[in-house]
Amino acid sequence: MLKIQAQTNVPTDFGMFTVYAFSENENDWSPHLVWVAEKTDFSAVVNVRFHSECITGEVFHSKKCECGQQLDAAMNFMSENGGIIIYLRQEGRNIGIINKLKAYALQEQGFDTVEANLRLGLPADGRNFDIAIEMLKILGVLEVNLLTNNPEKLKAFNNSGILLNKRISLEIASNPINASYLTTKKDYFGHLLEKL
Repeated sequence: MLKIQAQTNVPTDFGMFTVYAFSENENDWSPHLVWVAEKTDFSAVVNVRFHSECITGEVFHSKKCECGQQLDAAMNFMSENGGIIIYLRQEGRNIGIINKLKAYALQEQGFDTVEANLRLGLPADGRNFDIAIEMLKILGVLEVNLLTNNPEKLKAFNNSGILLNKRISLEIASNPINASYLTTKKDYFGHLLEKL
């Protein structure tokens, strides 16, 4: 059963957050994490971001995606307004870092991000957001504003028992390297991107 295995306060460049590690097993080395900003009131409408792990973008500042910038923007937003970041260990749309790097190599040959995954026999997007809903329920969250451009994350709240109050856009301007990647996100996945 999924439960909180540990929690502590972590000061960051964006302010203080309380961090919860969620997993079924306390020996899990890659638990999902929930970062709760100060001024967050679980009994009110809670600002929430579902963010999938992206070591290349977040740690090494890859320009192939906007993930690191989205995480920074979300942390800043939550610090200023209160809210929660659910950090899901779903690297590379849940294909893992090795397959993600293989997909990058295929992209160097001219395939887009979806075509590369499919050529590897992998789903275009293998993520599931049910576990994020479960974590919100464990924390007692009843109503949310969701920071996202992804319609699949919005659909996760259908029949979930948690009310989706509104969507808040979290769009990052493209760069010359990731413009085609963002275009694929918009055209193939239907991401709600207005700046392209």
